[in-house]
Amino acid sequence: MTTTLTGCSFGADLNDSLLRPGNTNCAGCGMSLGLRWLDEALGGEVPFMVVPACCGIVTAGAFPTTAYGAPTAASTFAGAAAVATGIASVLHMNAESSPVVCWTGDGGTYDIGVATLSAAAERNEDILYICYDNEIYGNTGGQRSSATPEGVVTTTSPRGKTERKKDIMAIMAAHRIPYAATLSLAHREDFLRKVKFAAHTRGFRFLLMLSPCPTGWKSEAEDSVELIRDAVRCGIFPLYEVFDGLRYRINMERDGASVNAYCERQRRYRRETLDASLIQARIDEQWRYLKAMAAAFPA
Repeated sequence: MTTTLTGCSFGADLNDSLLRPGNTNCAGCGMSLGLRWLDEALGGEVPFMVVPACCGIVTAGAFPTTAYGAPTAASTFAGAAAVATGIASVLHMNAESSPVVCWTGDGGTYDIGVATLSAAAERNEDILYICYDNEIYGNTGGQRSSATPEGVVTTTSPRGKTERKKDIMAIMAAHRIPYAATLSLAHREDFLRKVKFAAHTRGFRFLLMLSPCPTGWKSEAEDSVELIRDAVRCGIFPLYEVFDGLRYRINMERDGASVNAYCERQRRYRRETLDASLIQARIDEQWRYLKAMAAAFPA
C-alpha cells in the first residue's frame, strides 16, 4: 500500500489552523466547517491526519505545499483505517499521545473502505475516525454511494436511487466500539462536545457528520448550515450517541418539521423521484428504533 506524507518535511509551520486559507474546497462545503470545528475541539493539539482518496485529500492542494496544518498521510481509497492503525501503533511504541484522525468521505467509509474500517474497529485500534458524509462520490463526478438516500438523483442513478441508505451507525455499534456519534454542522456546542469526548476516549471512536455538498446536492452554498438544521428538525439525520455499542443517548428530538423543507431546497430530489410519504415512513421507522434502544439501554 502506497501512502504520501504532506505537511511534514518541507518546513511547514504546523502550529497554525488545521485547515489553512487557500484550500481548494468549494463554497458551502460542509467539510470546511467540520475541519475548523475539529481543530477547535482538539484545543490546538496537532493530530496525525489520514485522508483517503476523496474531496478531503484534494483539499491539501498540489505537492509540495499543503492546506493542512498537520502531518497528513494520503492513503488509498480502501486503506485509511489500516494506515491510521500503523501510525497509532508507532506513536504508542514511542510513548507519544498525538491523536490519529481518519478524515474520510462516505465512499471510503460506507463502500470501498469498509473492510479496513471494520477490521480496525474490531481490534479497537486507538483511532478517531470521522466520516464527512456528503452522500455521493463527490470528487469523481457525483456518483451514488451506499450512503446516497433513496430517491436521490446522481450521475449513476438518473431516475433516483432505488435502494435505502446504509445504516453505518448501526454497523459501527455492532462492533461494540467505545464511542459512536452523529455530528451536526448546525449545532456547534453539541458538535464540539462530542469531538472533545471522543478525543479523550481511548480505543476506536466513530463520528458521522452529514456534510452538505452544494455541487452534488444541487443546493445553494449559503443554505448549507440551514439544510443540516432542517435535516435534524425533521428527523432525517438524528443526533445521538452510542456507548460501547449498547447504550444509546438521543441528543435532540425531532420537532415535527416537514421533510419537504429539507428535500425541496436540493435539486437532487426531483419531483418525479421524490416520495415524501415514503421518506417520512423511513424516518418514523428509524426513530421508533432509536427511541426503543434509548429506553431499553439508556446511557
